[in-house]
Amino acid sequence: MSDAVLSRRARQDIREAVNWIARDNPVAARGLLRAVQAAARSIGEHPYSGVPRPELAEPDIRFLVLRGYPYLAVYNAEARPPRILRVLHGARDLPEVLQDLTLAVGKPASRTRTGEH
Repeated sequence: MSDAVLSRRARQDIREAVNWIARDNPVAARGLLRAVQAAARSIGEHPYSGVPRPELAEPDIRFLVLRGYPYLAVYNAEARPPRILRVLHGARDLPEVLQDLTLAVGKPASRTRTGEH
């Protein structure tokens, strides 16, 4: 099984996070890169290992915490190979940040802010 692939937006998220962390701690910034690589391998091998968050995204979209870091890999478990759409700090306002999230097929993810369906 191949590693999950990173979307352009996920690569941008990673660059921004690494640059931010590297200002104070270059070692931790390199560690974040290793954590993303490990998550991509894990997601590629076990695409359904992440948690669905129906209040935030369609069921095909899963969330996996990066080991040792307060970051989440947001990915499409149905894509082959799985596609990491975003890499976000867990303290971010996820409903706001993911508001424009679209599935790989281009259909907007339906969700409500209150979690009502």
